[in-house]
Amino acid sequence: MAQNKVIDINMHFLPTDLFTNEEVLNGFLYSAPITMGLKAYRGKTPDGAKDQIVLATEDGRDILNYVEGDYTLETKIQAMDEVGVDIALLRMPVWQEWLPLEMCKIVNDQAAEMCRQSEGRLAANAVIPPWGRKEDIYELERCLGDLGMVGVQFACCYGDKFLDDDLFKPYLKVLNEKKVPCAIHHTPGQNAFGNFAEYTPLRRELGRIHVQATAVGREVYSGMFDEFPDLKFIHTMFGGNWFALKDILAPHVSVKKKEAMNRLATNVDREAYERYLTNNIFFDMTHPMSWSKEQLECAVKVCGADHLLLGSSFPVFYEWMARSVGSINALDVSQEEKDLMLGGNAAKLFNL
Repeated sequence: MAQNKVIDINMHFLPTDLFTNEEVLNGFLYSAPITMGLKAYRGKTPDGAKDQIVLATEDGRDILNYVEGDYTLETKIQAMDEVGVDIALLRMPVWQEWLPLEMCKIVNDQAAEMCRQSEGRLAANAVIPPWGRKEDIYELERCLGDLGMVGVQFACCYGDKFLDDDLFKPYLKVLNEKKVPCAIHHTPGQNAFGNFAEYTPLRRELGRIHVQATAVGREVYSGMFDEFPDLKFIHTMFGGNWFALKDILAPHVSVKKKEAMNRLATNVDREAYERYLTNNIFFDMTHPMSWSKEQLECAVKVCGADHLLLGSSFPVFYEWMARSVGSINALDVSQEEKDLMLGGNAAKLFNL
């Protein structure tokens, strides 16, 4: 690819007929975990102008909204052109956590068709149940081969099961062998916890950050990347602000005096901890304009520009897309580091 292309690795995709095809609509609504204290329904936006799909807590607090008309090809290309994004990678916003295989096939077919119509402006990550069954792997191979997809996507957890769980090993083994990059999206399901429910910013932001940080920590401390050394996980929300957590959550060893009790004992030593973060974990900056300039520069210093990738989460807020590129260009870091974050890392990881 040409040098200095800007690549947004986190542009949301929904089936184009989600609001008009009853089979697709019901496939979404009734795959949501309604037996676990959440409810999914079709309703109107507050101004009554558009239809939306809402995922909410039982007492009616919204934690996810899909608004009709936000996800069209024309809307995507127009926003990209206005901001200066050359290529965007499509992914499902959250619902991949619950979709059965037949619905995943519909999503993948429609995403591939949108990419074809975009004439090179869009690429896509495959949506596949993470169980590694024979039929799941057939769909993976179809997506990577026939549909030309560049990676896969996961939820960072499925219910209370995180990706370090043995449940996911059959699928991860295949992805490791094929060297398929993995976009690890946050989940709103954890936001139903009582600690986050009462206040909207906590429910819709801290809940997502909290669960991503937990996911990264579990992946690192499980040692799973010894078994799957070629996995590349790209976590949203800076991996739950991992630039602020990297050192406090690292293995600690006393050097001045032997401790009577090692309260932070772990089987993962500092060398392995650093190796996993260097080789296997990367971070989707997830609308970088939402963080301050100082925090973004801290992330570059702590995590390295070669581990950070531009992601806008468009179309959640147009402002996130509109200011993301400018937020990175405004940083007091080298042009080489900016180029890596704006597109160089994405081009390498997703083989664009």
